[in-house]
Amino acid sequence: MPVILTVDDSPSMRKMVSFTLVGAGYQVVEAVDGVDAFEKAQVQLFDLVLTDQNMPRMDGLGLTRKLREHPHFKTVPILMLTTESSDLMKQAGRAAGATGWLVKPFDPNRLIEVIKKVIK
Repeated sequence: MPVILTVDDSPSMRKMVSFTLVGAGYQVVEAVDGVDAFEKAQVQLFDLVLTDQNMPRMDGLGLTRKLREHPHFKTVPILMLTTESSDLMKQAGRAAGATGWLVKPFDPNRLIEVIKKVIK
């Protein structure tokens, strides 16, 4: 069963995302921000990272950059799930190493569809 790290500072968003992913057969580990996620990524391997952009302590782009420095996370898909939708922000995401970009509010079916496409 693939393990997904979900990162969002909103408890309600973490619950909605977890509910969707668990219902689709994934195991989920939640993190409250980029620092929490990076710490969890040091002790556990994940098959995919799904992160918000705007969070305290470390945002999604910062997390993506730090994860891409880690040998295991060079090839792990990292999806941004955020309210940010500007082309400039998406370009910054690609430059940081993000695999894909989804805009909130998210469609659960579309989220699962994208994850199935990128997860190994």
